[in-house]
Amino acid sequence: MAASAGGIRALTRVISGLSNAMPASLVILLHLDPEHRSHLAKILARATSLPVKEAEHGDRLVRGTAYVAPPDHHLLVGPNGRLRLTQTEFVHFVRPSADLLFESVAASYGERAIAVVLSGTGVDGANGVRAIATKGGFVIAQDEASSEFFGMPGAAIRTGEVDRILPLDEIAPSLLGLMGQKVPAS
Repeated sequence: MAASAGGIRALTRVISGLSNAMPASLVILLHLDPEHRSHLAKILARATSLPVKEAEHGDRLVRGTAYVAPPDHHLLVGPNGRLRLTQTEFVHFVRPSADLLFESVAASYGERAIAVVLSGTGVDGANGVRAIATKGGFVIAQDEASSEFFGMPGAAIRTGEVDRILPLDEIAPSLLGLMGQKVPAS
């Protein structure tokens, strides 16, 4: 799941609809100021029963847990479920990069991969969406009406590889449905 401008609100709303019973891991990326320490994991943890932690190099993905990319590090997911942090070149002027995250998830999990592109400026994530689709994975983008900034979701949609364009409040139920979970009644 990736976001940029307007992303804290979007991520909080989506994650609030998920629980620690979720049969998958969640990897979250938000474009952050590299000069400041991030409190994103703490902010998101207040909105969900999922354990939320800032990703560390070498972490192994655990079902029902959310991992947040730290500022100024690309976050990659390996085929063995291990997380890797790098400080390689910026991609689309950002680090962490949604493109690199999604490309690593596509390479590691193929048709089991799900990418979610939320509110944000720029085009980061569009190339990663193509990678997810090429490997048979599933892509969700936030719709324009519910996005504070439509740059990232719009760029993903323009690839022609997005499977669902959804309002913010429908993304968590859609994710649960894709994972074969019953959606809680509201």
